[in-house]
Amino acid sequence: MKFISTRGGECVTGARAIAQGIAEDGGLFVPESFPQVTAEELQAMVPMSYAERAATVLHKFLDDYDFDELKAACEKAYAQFEEGDAAPLVRVDAGLYMLELFHGPTCAFKDMALTLLPYLLRKGCDLCGIREEVLILVATSGDTGKAALEGFKDAEGVKIMVFYPSDGVSKMQKLQMATQEGKNVNVLAVRGNFDECQSAVKRIFTSEQCKAELLQKGVVLSSANSINFGRLAPQIAYYFSAYLDLLSSDQIEPGEKVNFAVPTGNFGNILAAYYAMRMGLPVGKLICASNKNNVLTDFIRTGVYDKRREFYKTMSPSMDILISSNLERLLFEISGRDAARVRALMDALAKEGVYSLSDAERAQVQALFCGDFCGEDETVETIYEFFEEYQYPMDTHTACAMYAVENYRARNEKDHTPVVVVCTASPYKFPQDVMYAITGNDIKDSFKAIKHLNIATAMKVPKSLAKLRDKKVRFTAVADKDKLYAEVLKFVDQK
Repeated sequence: MKFISTRGGECVTGARAIAQGIAEDGGLFVPESFPQVTAEELQAMVPMSYAERAATVLHKFLDDYDFDELKAACEKAYAQFEEGDAAPLVRVDAGLYMLELFHGPTCAFKDMALTLLPYLLRKGCDLCGIREEVLILVATSGDTGKAALEGFKDAEGVKIMVFYPSDGVSKMQKLQMATQEGKNVNVLAVRGNFDECQSAVKRIFTSEQCKAELLQKGVVLSSANSINFGRLAPQIAYYFSAYLDLLSSDQIEPGEKVNFAVPTGNFGNILAAYYAMRMGLPVGKLICASNKNNVLTDFIRTGVYDKRREFYKTMSPSMDILISSNLERLLFEISGRDAARVRALMDALAKEGVYSLSDAERAQVQALFCGDFCGEDETVETIYEFFEEYQYPMDTHTACAMYAVENYRARNEKDHTPVVVVCTASPYKFPQDVMYAITGNDIKDSFKAIKHLNIATAMKVPKSLAKLRDKKVRFTAVADKDKLYAEVLKFVDQK
């Protein structure tokens, strides 16, 4: 399987796409074609463990990796998850299911990929003959940073540096990153929002001067954000696994379609669902849920992507994003894989802050996706009402997805397709907001909120969060967004 750039510049192996992270022309790597999973293959995957399912899906794309090695890496990665099943599916009502992706080391769905990415990246470098030290740069809106730091800590031949908006993540997310262990890690708060962090990091990746200077120091760049196909690919697997669990429990018949509701900011999580559908998974509608930063909702409804709007800090900070990088991969598909068209749209976004789809392109998006968004008050109400009805606590991001499901069902009363809601984080990552939503109690201290939330819900507290209070804070530095490369050089020169 070869990979090509959304902007037309390259054709590389899967190993090279993962090792490099982003194409030389600034585009994102996508598969040259979508491998297919037949109905017979799908049925054969039903009795498999999650790790076996993940390896089977991944090898469809990464055929330059040895399957047995890949399977062993998946087994090692998903053995780190607390519940024994990395992606359990919970039935809460007839036709309504919760796909829990928060049982990994950092209690967020990013663990599903970032426990595996160290293997994919190191092996990719070996297959490409890359012997230099790899420097991973990550911009995060909260969850990716900690999951990447935990995945790559003390990895041989790798350094990782994470940037996050100084006032744009939750207290628990900030503490998780600030206390990160490992000799090869660095964390920097940035004055600005996530989009500014992400844009600054992308400028380093696409700067020939920066790359040449780093290469002289024996360092090559790579990414752990979902712009890297190695981050995106493992996420495809859990959509297959959810469908297989529905089959194995006789909740659906073979070939029956399923709707997925996904809270998303950077568009990577829901893009993985779209890729699963392109591989042959029977998917009905993809319900794309946003928070008050509803740029994706407007895009799906109107065909116009306009980032020229007010940026809001919300209680679902991982979706506080106005530039959804992974949308570029969808644009490539709906434009008929027209790289020149994608370049023109991305140039318009960079220069004017807005672009518009053609009528035909917009029709394709609306046939696949339904967009909705959830305000702050609605997030609180959704958490409260769902807990009252089902005794199921959800985090603030998942609440946005549930709110979108409720609206979708109200508008489409004849659509009785089963719905899987993707639960992207543990409620304990946002304990104050969830506690307030469920009980009305406004608790200032995060750890007190965890204790009271445990009493109110009887939901098990993740071990990694329970230990966090006693960990030493290592990273407190803050920098301006135009000083990030200087900070990178300082980190590279540290011995």
